[in-house]
Amino acid sequence: MADISNPPSNDATVQRNGRPATAEALGPLAFAGYAHFTALQVRGGKVRGLDVHLQRLHAASLPMFGCALCDEAVKSYLASALKTRNDGDFSLTATVYSSAGEFTPPGNDAPLHMLVRTSPPSDGPQGPLALDIVNYERVVPEIKHVGEIAKTWFQRKAVEHGFDDAAFIDNQGRLSEASIWNLVFWDGKSVVWPKAKMLRGTTMAIVMRQLERLGVPQRFQHITIDSLTTLQGAAVMNSWTPAVEVRHIGSVNLPSAPDFLTLLHRAFESEPLTAV
Repeated sequence: MADISNPPSNDATVQRNGRPATAEALGPLAFAGYAHFTALQVRGGKVRGLDVHLQRLHAASLPMFGCALCDEAVKSYLASALKTRNDGDFSLTATVYSSAGEFTPPGNDAPLHMLVRTSPPSDGPQGPLALDIVNYERVVPEIKHVGEIAKTWFQRKAVEHGFDDAAFIDNQGRLSEASIWNLVFWDGKSVVWPKAKMLRGTTMAIVMRQLERLGVPQRFQHITIDSLTTLQGAAVMNSWTPAVEVRHIGSVNLPSAPDFLTLLHRAFESEPLTAV
């Protein structure tokens, strides 16, 4: 099996609103579960799809808190975190939460805070992966929120069953996403995305717009277990990587599609690295 873990590291920094985070500042967040976040890889001190991450944070804050940090504040907090690293290549997670904690009533004017954590870089597992099938629909799937015990629970159970990870299927029998990944498929000519309620990842958004720029056909389609046999390749993607090959979903074997993986990587790498 592929090792998909991303173990914690002592080589990490944590800032709150652009300053080193203290235990006092972290206390309320440590005991709350009402927050949202975005994750990305920094390479050479630059990032891909900054606008996508800014849009994600803004779009999630409005329904959760009724307000949002301005883009300039977010960029200043990210830039401050980037200055704490000397190597230029690392992972970054930015979490937004309210000083009112998880019991934030509508119309509350408590300020929002941003926690930024940096840690060693990751390129994800090599693959190929085998995914167990789990009947599960995430709560508020359009928001990348914290406290999702289910995705880790099902991932662990999948490993116990001899798989690498878990893919989710909704109550209509449609594949949606995997535990910490977006699913993507290949029919030999077009890139096929699952049509179901799911989190549209930032890497997914970057790949989609670059595929469009490259003139590669793509579409959304209801994908069931039975329809998997009509497809010619599958992969997962997240903030670590734009493509890890998937060769098994449940009992269905999927063909290897190296050209498909190359295409996904090419699309992602076509997105320019920019300074914050």
